[in-house]
Amino acid sequence: MTEMDLGELGSELRKAVRGEVAFDATARALTTMDASNYRRVPLGVVAPRDADDVAAALSVCSRLRVPVVARGGGTSIAGQATGTGVVLDFTRHMNRIVSLDAQARTAVVQPGVVLDRLQEAAAPHGLRFGPDPSTHSRCTLGGMIGNNSCGSHSVAWGTTADSVRELSVVTARGEFLSPGRSWSGAPEGLRALVEGELSRLRTGFPDLPRRISGYALDALLPEKGADVARSFCGSEGTLGVLTEAVVGLVEAPRARALAVLAYADESAAAEAAAGLLPHRPLTVEGMAADLVRADAGLPRGGAWLFVETGGGTAAEAHARADAIVRAADVVDSLVVTDPAGQRALWRVREDASGTATRMPDGTEAWPGWEDCAVPPARLGPYLRDFRGLLTSHGLRGTPYGHFGDGCIHVRIDFDLLSREGIGRFRRFSEELAELVVAHGGSLSGEHGDGQARAELLPKMYGEEMVALFERAKSVWDPDGLLNPGMLVRPAALDENLRFAVLPREPVDVAFGYPHDGGDFSAAVRRCVGVAKCRTETAGPGSGVMCPSFRATGEEEHSTRGRARLLHEMLAGEVVTDGWASTEVRDALDLCLSCKGCRSDCPVGVDMATYKAEFLHHHYEGRRRPAAHYTMGWLPVWLATVSRLRLAGPVNFLASVRPLAAVAKRLGGIAPEREIPRVAGETFTRWWGRRARAQARRETREGVESVEYEEPPDGGLPKTVVLWPDTFTEYLSPSVGKAAARVLEAAGLRVLPWPPMGKGLLRVPVVGRWLRRRPTVGLRPLPGGTPGDGVPTVPNSPDVPNPPAVPRAAPHGRVCCGLTYVSTGQLDRARKVMRRTLDLLYPLGDPAFPGEDPPIIVLEPSCAAALRTDLPELLPDDPRAQRVASVVLTFAEALERHAPNWTPPRLDRPVVGQTHCHQHAILGDAPDRRLRTAAGLTGELSGGCCGLAGNFGFEKGHYEVSVACAEEQLLPAVRAAGEGPVVLADGFSCRTQLEQLAQLGGRKGRHLAEVLAEGLDGPEM
Repeated sequence: MTEMDLGELGSELRKAVRGEVAFDATARALTTMDASNYRRVPLGVVAPRDADDVAAALSVCSRLRVPVVARGGGTSIAGQATGTGVVLDFTRHMNRIVSLDAQARTAVVQPGVVLDRLQEAAAPHGLRFGPDPSTHSRCTLGGMIGNNSCGSHSVAWGTTADSVRELSVVTARGEFLSPGRSWSGAPEGLRALVEGELSRLRTGFPDLPRRISGYALDALLPEKGADVARSFCGSEGTLGVLTEAVVGLVEAPRARALAVLAYADESAAAEAAAGLLPHRPLTVEGMAADLVRADAGLPRGGAWLFVETGGGTAAEAHARADAIVRAADVVDSLVVTDPAGQRALWRVREDASGTATRMPDGTEAWPGWEDCAVPPARLGPYLRDFRGLLTSHGLRGTPYGHFGDGCIHVRIDFDLLSREGIGRFRRFSEELAELVVAHGGSLSGEHGDGQARAELLPKMYGEEMVALFERAKSVWDPDGLLNPGMLVRPAALDENLRFAVLPREPVDVAFGYPHDGGDFSAAVRRCVGVAKCRTETAGPGSGVMCPSFRATGEEEHSTRGRARLLHEMLAGEVVTDGWASTEVRDALDLCLSCKGCRSDCPVGVDMATYKAEFLHHHYEGRRRPAAHYTMGWLPVWLATVSRLRLAGPVNFLASVRPLAAVAKRLGGIAPEREIPRVAGETFTRWWGRRARAQARRETREGVESVEYEEPPDGGLPKTVVLWPDTFTEYLSPSVGKAAARVLEAAGLRVLPWPPMGKGLLRVPVVGRWLRRRPTVGLRPLPGGTPGDGVPTVPNSPDVPNPPAVPRAAPHGRVCCGLTYVSTGQLDRARKVMRRTLDLLYPLGDPAFPGEDPPIIVLEPSCAAALRTDLPELLPDDPRAQRVASVVLTFAEALERHAPNWTPPRLDRPVVGQTHCHQHAILGDAPDRRLRTAAGLTGELSGGCCGLAGNFGFEKGHYEVSVACAEEQLLPAVRAAGEGPVVLADGFSCRTQLEQLAQLGGRKGRHLAEVLAEGLDGPEM
């Protein structure tokens, strides 16, 4: 289509519809792909407001001969949610539950309704929608009807087609139809077509619970009620455009139990699955050890069946699960009745669609043969033959899925980048289709044929039946404008592959991307489109990802949307400006760099790193936003304020509203924000003052030397280094003071920076133990002065010296580089990080003897930067990985190095939020155990506080920042009342609470501060 024709199309659509019409690069780039291997570039995107808008858009496109594809959540795996014409996006407006009749057990829904929203509406009535794909938190009812989706409960409640009662459809030529039973809503000519082919329709379809391939024309047989609505299901948007649906609901069991049955291998599990069906389970799901983490909590075995049972009571559900366990011949088993425990196990299964995209060695794996289905009784033999076929082609894959229905999901390590690999993909596909048919199966058992399998439908149905499919398509869509290339008259299965447009040579980047072979394109390819980041609301186990999408609801603010824009930036066809792209910049602008996607995305997309990489290139040689110079260089400004003793004047100026307003405007800071106050005394100054005071006390007491004695175990107290991150050092030194007090109470020898000049990590090893604190004797040492507060060990005939004496630090401060990374100033970040490594290892040689002491970092975001950003930005410096390996959180340090210490018993409830970087990078299990040991009860919420370092302070981000906080954190704190302790380990989290939560004098506190309050003795 020429630019003139494209302009006419956009203009005509804008005149005809009331919904949004977008032909810009961002809108097109976001819809080039779904969750398949395919990519097709649309002309534009229309978000219709109602059925009339749909009809109007179809009328324009029909007149101009422009193809149309309907799109819901965009999680289709066979390519059917992509198109080269106009995409109709139903998620923006046509996403309502029109009505729900609990007595009739039906609901009327629009196509953009997310399945979980329907489940939430039905739950108070004891009802639910039966089918539940693993993408239930983001897939739409329209997409489910288009693909005839199923899910794990299909052994009990069937496919989507089994739950559809009546549909409202608009044809490509603008005709409104209401398909139902008894030929209701059939287009003219369909009945005559069917009645002329009754014999073929009665014999041409395999009898399978999961036969999704092709058109369901057999549903139009008179003995099956001539059900036009059912035959429409699974048509992948090729017959008409759905605008509303009446769907049936089923009674939800009051209680459930989950029996996890362990088998020696996947073949044994597959052989056993069909034999469990007479027990009427709700699910029979299978997966092998390849997809399961070692700590997943499954019973011992090499493969498992997840068999869910229901009942009117917990006891009844448990009894049914026990009966299945007794009937099964298993290696081991586990029955779980706790809802939280069941959710945790189901997440293992649901995330398989993403985790399966990486082989154990990190090799990429792809869909394409995602859901073939065979008769359940044939599943064992089929799997053995399938494994053999993989081996014969030198391919690997990990089958899992709906074993009770004979439906197998698998991602295979196809090479879809080279001509040879694509040729192997085709040959394997052709042979697998023949294998499936030989076992009496269907090429698709859930996700549809799309482009991935439609070319091979003649192998399953024969040429004459496929010709009948084409005739049916022509009855519904005589002009062939609805989703062309899908199901009938298909594009070849090896055309339009989404990888073909990516650069063949590695892109020059700053980060090392160790999990992607240093290849930025491979990192971007991680996003396969399963769209877990598009979960709209928080819930148990919903994690952090993706707070900006939850705040805005816009695809471009989801992790997937941003990955798609980066993909198109590398492709250069739709997004043409490369690193200078304003489309990518604007989409990344609302990324909070929370790193939630790094842990919550099933394939580990790390958008925070990609954002930093992009900003680094985007602003290379260009002026940056003011906030990059103010908050990005925060460590420099705060160090200057401290060095010049300007904390008082700076805090005064920040409290004067007109002056603060000017400063915020010049600094790119949101006017709604209060500027945090700088501490009058830094943490390290406090430490030095404390050490000098202690030395004076020792001198007054006449202590001239430190006495030694052998400890009972002959060892030394563990030395740990307390890292003075920027936030602890300048903004909240109370956290550092409290941590030092707790760590010393736990029996640890605490050294702050700057304690040593010969290398922070070159800690002397001595064979004696200090009976008194090791900070008593202060004297000038090479490179230092008594005022440094440097802990020293005086000369002693029993202790070698000077090797046992730490030397004072050279000038300079360590810094993790976090603020420079988050603003994409990666050259500066590397310079700061190298300076830090030089201070820690001044000789530049990390190969000295001795064990590195743990580095305790109190600010979670700084700890995460040291663990991940440091080695990934300096991948060739072995010192970086060495530092990363010894970084610990406060709770980790106590658990590992003071395991016998008992914290003070506080016996108080807590409320607050787990820091997003702790959730994503560091883990919070030690924190949970420490809180339990201290009697701190209650769970912290998930999500992100919304401030996220510089993000919430930047101009233009305030509303999104508040929306993120209102998603989980603020409601949890408000609901808890005044009794609980408000826990927030991150400075950003505490600041957000202080500025938004109106805690009435209470403040969010670090866990160290709470524990320190419970210790005996005076504060330090």
